Amino acid sequence: MHHTHELELFPDRKVTQVLFQEVKNAAELRQIAVDGQINAALINPTMLVHPLQVLVAANKAVHLQNTGKMKTRSLNSEIIFNLSPTNKISEAFKRFGISDGDDSVMVVMVHDKNESQLVEDIVTKVDGRQVPVEELSSLSDSANIRKLYKVCPQEETCGTLLDAVICRMATKDVM
Repeated sequence: MHHTHELELFPDRKVTQVLFQEVKNAAELRQIAVDGQINAALINPTMLVHPLQVLVAANKAVHLQNTGKMKTRSLNSEIIFNLSPTNKISEAFKRFGISDGDDSVMVVMVHDKNESQLVEDIVTKVDGRQVPVEELSSLSDSANIRKLYKVCPQEETCGTLLDAVICRMATKDVM
C-alpha cells in the first residue's frame, strides 16, 4: 500500500510515501509534527498531482541537507517547502501542509535503508484508512493546482500537468 523508492543520488536513503483517507486526527498529527515528535512530512494530498512530485521534493531536500543549504529548519519541512512554486515558507505550509480539518494526508518519510520500523511507527499514529499511493490523483484538486502553479491550457498541449508542476518546482530557485 505504501510506496518506497531508493534515491539514486543518495543510495543509503529511501523515501516512503503512505496515503491515508478518512483521517480523523489531522489536528493531532499537525500538532505533533509542529512539535517535532514525528519524523515525517505531512502533506495535503489535494495539492499533489502524482507521487513523483513528492519524490522530486524529497530528493531536492536531501541534496540541500547534504550541502548545508536548506532554507528551513528540518528535512521534513524542506520537503513541504520544495513542493511550493514560491520562496515563501509560510505560504508553502499553508498550501501543502495539513490543516486541522483535513480528512486525507500523505505521509512522507526519508529514512535509511534499514529503518523499516520507522515507517510502521508513524503509520500507527494516523487514525485513518490507508489507501494505495496510486490513488493520489483521485484526491488531486487539478483546478487549484493549475492556479497555484500558473499553468495555462496552452502549456498542457505539449506536456502534462505533472511536467509543468515539476518544472516549476525545479526552477523556483533560479527564477
